[in-house]
Amino acid sequence: MTTPCLTIKNMTMAYGRFIIQRDLDFTINQGDIFIIMGGSGCGKSTLLMHLIGLQRPAKGDVFYGEESLWQADDQARNRILKRTGVLFQSGALLSSMTLAENIALPITEHTKLGAERIRRIVSYKLALVGLAGFEDYYPSEISGGMQKRAGLARAMALDPEILFFDEPSAGLDPISAKLLDDLILSLRDNLGATVVMVTHELASIFAIGTNSVFLDPETKTMIASGAPKKLLAESTDPKVIRFLTRGETQIPENNTHYLDRHPL
Repeated sequence: MTTPCLTIKNMTMAYGRFIIQRDLDFTINQGDIFIIMGGSGCGKSTLLMHLIGLQRPAKGDVFYGEESLWQADDQARNRILKRTGVLFQSGALLSSMTLAENIALPITEHTKLGAERIRRIVSYKLALVGLAGFEDYYPSEISGGMQKRAGLARAMALDPEILFFDEPSAGLDPISAKLLDDLILSLRDNLGATVVMVTHELASIFAIGTNSVFLDPETKTMIASGAPKKLLAESTDPKVIRFLTRGETQIPENNTHYLDRHPL
């Protein structure tokens, strides 16, 4: 039985009179690794901003369980958003702080825990992402893949129920991207978190995505939703098939032929 974690209802995103996306209706279930995908300029990252409280929709709402994010007052909205953790595309680590200081920052800001307890939590979070012993390193002293993992450790600092990732594999080589995918999958399985991820990387979409929404920049609305592998096997929409095959194949009568030739 699936339990709704986030529900997006009749949502329109706009900058002034310019519509980005309209009539968005979909549900993210507890335990999903949910992929937000679509062509360039369709509003993937903008949608993420709406889900994490950084941008108000022109119409509609986002529900965390049964609680409205955008009808709540500031205090209630902050309480709702404390259930989340965010990994931005760049990692967004503060360059003047060590990894330990970066990860400790949200714990210090939002709890009254003592220094020793925070130190132990920070070491544990770094160990979870394979960075045990790197507490005193600065972001400039580690690789891009390690910076992404450190950003993930910070996103997990307050034990969130929902993790949001914006292009987590951007700028990573294929091996590092695969390791990050494996880490995200492991954290979902071991910690029970729900993951919402913006990405255009097909390897990640098919390897770890359990559910998705496809945003179309031309019609300015969602044109597909569901498990990525199922969309590839069953969709009849040319835009969805073109995106999921990178244009490598004509739309077949039975899309499972593509899966036979390109095992995932």
